[in-house]
Amino acid sequence: MRRALPRFLILVSLIILYVALRGPYWLIADHPEKADVILVLAGETNTRPTLGLQLLAQGYAPRLLLNASADTRIYQWGLRDLAEKYLQQTPQAAASAVCPIHGLSTRDEARDAMHCLEASKPASVLLVTSDYHTARALATFRHEFPQTHFSAAAAHDDLEFGTRWWQHRQWAKTFFAELTKFAWWEIVDRWR
Repeated sequence: MRRALPRFLILVSLIILYVALRGPYWLIADHPEKADVILVLAGETNTRPTLGLQLLAQGYAPRLLLNASADTRIYQWGLRDLAEKYLQQTPQAAASAVCPIHGLSTRDEARDAMHCLEASKPASVLLVTSDYHTARALATFRHEFPQTHFSAAAAHDDLEFGTRWWQHRQWAKTFFAELTKFAWWEIVDRWR
């Protein structure tokens, strides 16, 4: 028994070290492919839309949809209205539209977004989301809509996340929050 405890502690320490060093790379899936439409997921409102519009300008897809909460308000303005005004001021305004979403989870957002995509029935969709969210978003969308091919582009924000997550408090918070959400997806939500 006494010999087993140190071995067990060494094993647990090695597992923790491995997750700490390799874990961030499990969360990031940054392999954008040409698609029928670019779908920018709701949440962060600076780097995600900017990257989506850059990919649209680079010809990754002929159309962009920007998910925006239909229920969130910032002072007297609805987030959906602000997203529409934002897109109208871009050079790609004619090829862009806002998709209103109501869900708070990635799975609910996927279901809401697919209502916006129903008319065009895309065979492929390029998801744009925060780098730490790409793997879970891909897993969720692929599970919910297996008939559609999905790829992802990672929008990086140094204020939110970095692969050396232990160097900044915010990065550590983001890492553990996303790791928990990803584990919940794999263990619970995927099987519902």
